[in-house]
Amino acid sequence: MSGGARGEHVAAPPPLRHAPPALRAALEDERLARAAWSRLAEPGDAAAAALVAEVGAALALEAVVTGRGPQRWRTRLEDTDPAADLARARAVGGRLVVPGDDEWPTGVDALARCGAGERPSGAPLALWVRGPVHLAEAVRRSAALVGARACTPYGEHVTSEIAAGLADRGFGVVSGGAYGVDAAAHRAALAVGGVSVAVLAGGVDRAYPAGNTALLGRLAREGALVSEVPCGSSPTRWRFLERNRLIAAATCGTVVVEAAWRSGALSTADRAERLLRPVGAVPGPVTSAASAGCHRLLRERGAVCVTSAEEAAELLAPVGSVPAPPAPAVPRRPFDGLAPDELRVAESLPRRGAADVERIAKAAGLEVAAVHALLGRLELSGTAERAGAGWRLGAAARRG
Repeated sequence: MSGGARGEHVAAPPPLRHAPPALRAALEDERLARAAWSRLAEPGDAAAAALVAEVGAALALEAVVTGRGPQRWRTRLEDTDPAADLARARAVGGRLVVPGDDEWPTGVDALARCGAGERPSGAPLALWVRGPVHLAEAVRRSAALVGARACTPYGEHVTSEIAAGLADRGFGVVSGGAYGVDAAAHRAALAVGGVSVAVLAGGVDRAYPAGNTALLGRLAREGALVSEVPCGSSPTRWRFLERNRLIAAATCGTVVVEAAWRSGALSTADRAERLLRPVGAVPGPVTSAASAGCHRLLRERGAVCVTSAEEAAELLAPVGSVPAPPAPAVPRRPFDGLAPDELRVAESLPRRGAADVERIAKAAGLEVAAVHALLGRLELSGTAERAGAGWRLGAAARRG
C-alpha cells in the first residue's frame, strides 16, 4: 500500500518533525528564515553568514534544526519565533529588510569579504528598521560621524557644525545613538531638516541609553533606527563592537570627531579602513586626552585631517563631485608677493622723509644700478614712491 493510502498516518518531513512549531514555516520561507537567523546568531557571526550565503537561509536553518549544524546555534532554537518577532516589529512601526530588498544597503555586503584582525566579520543576515526613511537611499550618500560618549564642549560644537553642514549638502548622517558625539550628530542633522540614521546594539524597540529616549523617538519618527537583532534584544558589549562594523560598512566613509586613546570609535575607523572607505579625524588641543585617539589616527593610520563640513564632504563624496574647499581669506600684507631683491629694497625704504638711491643700495646690500631698476618696479606696484630727490614707502605700504 502506498504511503498516501486512506487510513495510513503520513509522517511529517524530517526537518518539520524536528523543528519547534514556531520555526516550521521558516524552513520553507527565506524571509522568515532570515528573521530566525537574526535571533539564532550573534551579529558578526562569520560562520553563520557563510553558511547562509552558501545554501540559503532556509536550508541553513534546516541544518541547525536537524542537528547537522554547530550546536551553539541550537541553544536558541526553542526561543526563536520569527513570526512573533515580525509582529513585535510591526507593533512599533518596524520592518524586516533582507538582501535583495530594494531597501537593503548594499554597502554592508562588503563585510563578507572583510576580516577584522584575526577574526573574520560576517555580513548581516537581516536588518530590523524602524522609521520612515528608505534605508538604502539614506546611506547611498552618507557619512558616519562617531566619537567619544563623554565628549567635551569643543567636540560637541565641532560635531554639530560638521553634521549640520553635511546634512545641508545632502549627506545622510549615520551614528550609533549614544551619548556625546553620536547624539550631537543626530540632533544637528535633524535640526536642519536632514536625514539621520542610528545603528543600535539592541532592538529597535529599546531606547538605549535611556537618557536619549526622546532623541531615539524622534529618529524613529523622522529618520531611522537600525539593528541586526530583533525587538526585545538587549545591547551588549559584543553587540556594540559589531554595531560599529555596520556603521562603517553602510556609509561612504567615517569621520572621528573626538576620541580618547582607546575609544570604541576607533574600531569604527578601523573597520572603515579595512573596507577601503575614507577615514577622517578632527584634530583637537594637543593637551586634551579626549582628542588623543584622533591624533593617533592622523599620525599612525594616515587619516585625513578634517576641520569643517566642506572638508568632510570633499573626503566622502566621489572624487571630483565636490569642489575642494576654498582657501580661507587671509588679509594681504604690503610686501606679499615681492621677489627677494624687491623685498630687500622695500624694507630699506623709510616711512618718513626720503632716502637717495645710494643710501637705499647700501641698506639693501645691492648695486646702485640694480636698485634703480627695482625701485621702478616697486613704484609701479605702489610699494615705493618718489619724495623730492629721494624715495620712500608708498602710501599703501605705509598704512600696512
